Amino acid sequence: MKALAIDTTNNVLGIALIEEDKVIGEYITNLKKNHSVRAMPAIERLLSDCDVRPKELDKLVVATGPGSYTGVRIGVSIAKTMAWSLKIPIAGVSSLEVLAANGRFFNGFISPLFDARRGQVYTGLYQYTQQGLATIESDQNLLLVDWLNMLKSKKEQVLFLGNDVALHKETIVDMLGERGQLGQVSINNPRPSELGFIGLKKEATDVHSLVPNYIRLAEAEAKWLEQQK
Repeated sequence: MKALAIDTTNNVLGIALIEEDKVIGEYITNLKKNHSVRAMPAIERLLSDCDVRPKELDKLVVATGPGSYTGVRIGVSIAKTMAWSLKIPIAGVSSLEVLAANGRFFNGFISPLFDARRGQVYTGLYQYTQQGLATIESDQNLLLVDWLNMLKSKKEQVLFLGNDVALHKETIVDMLGERGQLGQVSINNPRPSELGFIGLKKEATDVHSLVPNYIRLAEAEAKWLEQQK
């Protein structure tokens, strides 16, 4: 089964083409550039370089968030359009779960992290077991200090992954000490190939019911709802 994986949820633009237990091709950039004008050309180039036609794809896998509101919408829209036009299954995967997959060889908890401003983060808690990557705490948006206080109570080693970890390094180290491990730079980019393999194991979703998972409302939406009360 050939699957195309698409991740545009954050600064990292990731596209991968996988087949069963093989990565056929993978494209990753970590740039503050507009995914709306770069994602489709990247998909077309990867498929062309790998000599794969769109009609040869068996499944679409897309990162559904959390992350940049615009970025999440771009990837989900592209994936849904392709899945619908090609009449193939589609599966959505948490962008935090994709990042957590980079901690495959860490013996402890894994906390993927995206900055959400004003001291808040998007994060969740994962751990590798014999059955694969397991969710210990579901994805959420909260103050980093509250998250770290919760982790302190678990008394386990925690690996923090993500390009935004550097923004919160001092707080993590101050609150968790040696139990807070920071991932190497090379594993801070979510890998679209990991996204693809996770998605292959997930049941397909109806293309029309697949929606982004923002976790929290955009600030403008939240203000509008407050004004309606």
